[in-house]
Amino acid sequence: MRRAAHPGDRAGRPRSLYGPRMQLSAALEQHIAVFGESGSGKTVLLSSFYGAAQEPAYLKDSLFHVVADDIGQGSRLHKNYLGMKSSASVPEANRFRATSYSLSVKMRAGSDPEATRAQPFNALRLVWHDYPGEWFEEDVSGPEEGQRRVDTFRSLLRSDVALLLVDAQRMLDNAGEEERYLKSLFANLKNGLLNLKDDLLDDGQPLVEFPRIWVLALSKSDLLPDLDVFGFRDLLVLKASDEITELRNVIAEMVEGSDALSVGEDFALLSSAKFEVGKIEVTERIGLDLLLPLAAMLPIERHIDWTQTQQLPGRVAESLLGGIGPVVDVLFKRLSSLPGKLGIFFGTAGPSLQLVAQLAGDKLKEMNDEARAKGDNLKATLTGFRLDLEGGEERGIFLRSLR
Repeated sequence: MRRAAHPGDRAGRPRSLYGPRMQLSAALEQHIAVFGESGSGKTVLLSSFYGAAQEPAYLKDSLFHVVADDIGQGSRLHKNYLGMKSSASVPEANRFRATSYSLSVKMRAGSDPEATRAQPFNALRLVWHDYPGEWFEEDVSGPEEGQRRVDTFRSLLRSDVALLLVDAQRMLDNAGEEERYLKSLFANLKNGLLNLKDDLLDDGQPLVEFPRIWVLALSKSDLLPDLDVFGFRDLLVLKASDEITELRNVIAEMVEGSDALSVGEDFALLSSAKFEVGKIEVTERIGLDLLLPLAAMLPIERHIDWTQTQQLPGRVAESLLGGIGPVVDVLFKRLSSLPGKLGIFFGTAGPSLQLVAQLAGDKLKEMNDEARAKGDNLKATLTGFRLDLEGGEERGIFLRSLR
């Protein structure tokens, strides 16, 4: 998770963990890059997520509001959702159109105004980068489109998490021979990255900022109701393990500190709705409640683990830990007074980070209950996201890296 840029930031500079304390209006920002072939359901997925967050039942029970920073984008996403809900109409495909959506998660006013005033930030921002699948399947039409492809990919380099969609409909179409589809999917992505490599790297030098967590997600998973996340993982390993390894190797060549990299080690099942003839049940979703937790909290635990267990270049470690300090402040209030950018690696910072990384089970539930009781909605939301990831594992729709 990264702190949103403010006037003192320089573009592309790793964000310091111990910079000036953020103002109340500040948001903590996270980017998620979404890849998938054309028709894999990227737009439908986001529309269903956003539309559900506007429903009265959601607004009544949630500790926060999900608001589109661009009113026009929010209206289109909501219209897509309502079209599915009321008339079973699916949004039109956005061929060769790269779109980034900025959604703010704004906390409701809690019953503890003092806790609210003391927070280092008061909102989360999720920036969703929808990368056109056609750019991994077809050649560009000319230099102008080629440059647009490069510029689009550069815009998502700040993402910590990449979501790679595996289309359940394509799996059904190739039942018994799933490797035909899967090998093509991963090979196209690998070759697409190879085509971009020279344009993305400056003087051939690996990048510090690059998506380092690549979650493999089964979209339209309602079409395969008997397949849980373990079965999905096993199917990918059985049918396409070599191609996934080749993809990881290509990504590793593009990033500095490639030990801090997780490609094809996390898995999820996602479904925007249940699609029937002449009817779309938008309330029957799978895994959409994991999108915010995956973007907001999974990088935190993974980055802490990498910086504590791997020998990483200093600027890679600083980039990975940028923005984690305010989150730890919200959860434990241990890091505010620590001196120095890299104080995170030493002294009293280590135990605080370990507390965050190991926060789970009964202790996590206790912290969440306490925050709710005190009306500390930001702390309750962050701990709730961690509980959502645990809940996804228990429901068999999310599988975290075992490393």
